[in-house]
Amino acid sequence: MSVTVDGDKSRSVPDRVRRILRGPRPEKVPSLVGTACTLIGLIDIAAGVFPRFRTSRMHAIAEVLPGTLGPLSAALSLSAGVLLLLLAHGLKRHKRRAWRAAVILLPLGAAAQFVWRHSVLGALLSLALLALLLRHRGEFAALPDPRSRWKALANFVVMGAGSIALGLVVVSAHPRRVIGSPSLTDRLEHVLYGLFGFEGPVGYTGNVDWTVGYSLGALGMLTALTTIYLAFRPEHPAARLTEDDETRLRALLDKHGGRDSLGHFALRRDKGVVFSPSGKAAVCYRVVSGVMLASGDPIGDVEAWPGAIERFMDEAKAHSWTPAVMGCSETGGEVWTRETGLDALELGDEAVVDVADFSLSGRAMRNVRQMVKRIERNGYTTKVRRVRDLSDGELERVRRAAADWRGTDTERGFSMALGRIGDPGDGEAVIATAHKDDPDSPYGDLKAIIHFVPWGTDGMSLELMRRDRSADPGMNELLIVAALQESPRLGIERVSLNFAMFRAALARGEKIGAGPVLRLWRGLLVFLSRWFQIESLYKFNAKFQPRWEPRFVVYRKSRDLPRIGFAAMQAEGFVNLELPRPFARRREHATARTCAHIGRTGDTHEVRAA
Repeated sequence: MSVTVDGDKSRSVPDRVRRILRGPRPEKVPSLVGTACTLIGLIDIAAGVFPRFRTSRMHAIAEVLPGTLGPLSAALSLSAGVLLLLLAHGLKRHKRRAWRAAVILLPLGAAAQFVWRHSVLGALLSLALLALLLRHRGEFAALPDPRSRWKALANFVVMGAGSIALGLVVVSAHPRRVIGSPSLTDRLEHVLYGLFGFEGPVGYTGNVDWTVGYSLGALGMLTALTTIYLAFRPEHPAARLTEDDETRLRALLDKHGGRDSLGHFALRRDKGVVFSPSGKAAVCYRVVSGVMLASGDPIGDVEAWPGAIERFMDEAKAHSWTPAVMGCSETGGEVWTRETGLDALELGDEAVVDVADFSLSGRAMRNVRQMVKRIERNGYTTKVRRVRDLSDGELERVRRAAADWRGTDTERGFSMALGRIGDPGDGEAVIATAHKDDPDSPYGDLKAIIHFVPWGTDGMSLELMRRDRSADPGMNELLIVAALQESPRLGIERVSLNFAMFRAALARGEKIGAGPVLRLWRGLLVFLSRWFQIESLYKFNAKFQPRWEPRFVVYRKSRDLPRIGFAAMQAEGFVNLELPRPFARRREHATARTCAHIGRTGDTHEVRAA
């Protein structure tokens, strides 16, 4: 007999009872275990640090939780808490190494519960969690993330800072047992000595000296052991584009490169690639902070896209990476969502100019026309050529100028940047240069550069914009107009300019009759434009009267969007969490401040990839 509950006719009461008795679904186990490790770790740390917590009702409950070693030692409790916190994130991400560490830690916790505290319940809870991990071990099969030796140094810095901060809490958590009134400097000195296992200047009454000493020593030992482990474990380098991969991608672009203006950017050599089983399609990606970030549409035959997308999703699942796609077209978004069940959100619009329709005449082009004429009267000339037509000396001068005119110390760009100029395989790329005699310039008469990559056989896509800081404003407009006017001679019929993020919201929000929500959203975008040039980039693109092609971000869950956005900012170079390379040459222009107006920007990717 089945009884309907709460109007749910699809499931009877016995079915619900059986589901509850079976426990959590296997795919939910990693998240459940990770959350449990986080909570237990925090309780263990509190139990090891705060004396009042050890006599509270909460601690009476905490004493039977896995990992809590109670009266045996505050240091062991503190160590177990820190280790559980370190493992929690890896368990949530299905990581095999985190599972192995937890399987080792939990029996030790159970033994401590039973031998030193004689707590049968505590030992049983540890073993129950261990049994859950062993039963669902298949859920913890994710492979390691890309890593390098820098992880060891990063761990030392982060763990060291955390140990010092937590050590100050430990030293200050016994105010009634402190001898005298030690200053903050004395407490900090006591922490630093304690991390290395020595006594410091702060004294305590009773047995507190031992408690603080062992706790600080445990923190120092954890910092040292985790750093040593990361330093000596095998490297797992990030994926890179091999010569064979690049050859196969170029073959696909020769046949299908005209479909997507971002196709040529797949040839960045700091990207990995997965091919469809037939080899007729590919998806290029980079892994950033646990996000497997693809850009643009898949490369190759549309009929083979599903196979490449399936391989991409399998790779993401194997490493427990969060899959995401930045800047795909409407067609690409439809295929991604249909094949994977992911969702898509409009991110902005790409400005595309049809060369046959472009003209400087008319009222709409008045500002651009006047600016170009004024610059030409000031003595500037332009040249638009294929890369293969530049001499070796000219190409080397362009490269040096582009590097020295970069407005930031970090090279920016990922989804809409190639990251190189003049590579032998990029001979079809187009370079537009502005010239004016300047005897004091180390680059001769070169004043500005714009670099376009091929978009099929009849198009090109803007990749890089750089200018001498001493040049007149409007270099970008001058060179874009020159490139568009010279396009028919080069056989170019369409030109992709910049990507304007949230363009539709900005355009609709400024029209008469826009609602309060849309106006509020536009106001927020205008405010953010102070840092990210959202509005100014849209207005700059609109000068050339382009047609707008929507671009989308594809994601798994709404809660992943902040993480994906942060990873995208890292990939584009707007957020830099990399440690500095040793002995790296400091750029003399690193402190040069980028001008807010888009026409004066000297950094390409502030224009292209904002």
